[in-house]
Amino acid sequence: MIFFVLFSIVIMQRLLELVIAKRNEKRMLAKGAYEAGASHYPFMILLHVSFFVSLLVEVLYFDLTPSPIFGWLLVLFLCTQALRVWCLTSLGEFWNTRIMILPGANVVAKGPYVYMRHPNYLVVSLEIALLPFMFEAYVTAICFTILNGIMLSVRIPTEEKALKAATNYEQYVHRKQSNI
Repeated sequence: MIFFVLFSIVIMQRLLELVIAKRNEKRMLAKGAYEAGASHYPFMILLHVSFFVSLLVEVLYFDLTPSPIFGWLLVLFLCTQALRVWCLTSLGEFWNTRIMILPGANVVAKGPYVYMRHPNYLVVSLEIALLPFMFEAYVTAICFTILNGIMLSVRIPTEEKALKAATNYEQYVHRKQSNI
């Protein structure tokens, strides 16, 4: 029961985020933005959809139950969700599931972006591990943690290259490095 409740909430959250992303995409395009990394985007969607299918199948097929440390994992998951909201609200109209670049824009340097360059990718990585671990779906946790790492090894350099080419990203990175 708890699995279906949590699973449904996360799916609804993702669908809402897609609506927000589409709205933000339209706003950015109207301001002159362009998409970078469009070629890998379908693979990212496939990865995330497959993650949820795998989680559902693994939990149902093996009749998995909540982990003995479910409470602790749930607290970590909820903290991760708070970080997700902080990321999204900090980026505002710049947040998207796609890499939307607005030439000449200043990189957002507030919220969690004061402390790290890609906190939203950290959130996604934590979710991909935590959600399956909460229900002892270890195959899904391990496989999709690895697949997500591979995806991020493509996505982050693509995003950074596009940001460096069209925004003040170099100054942002330099400030972050000088604060270390």
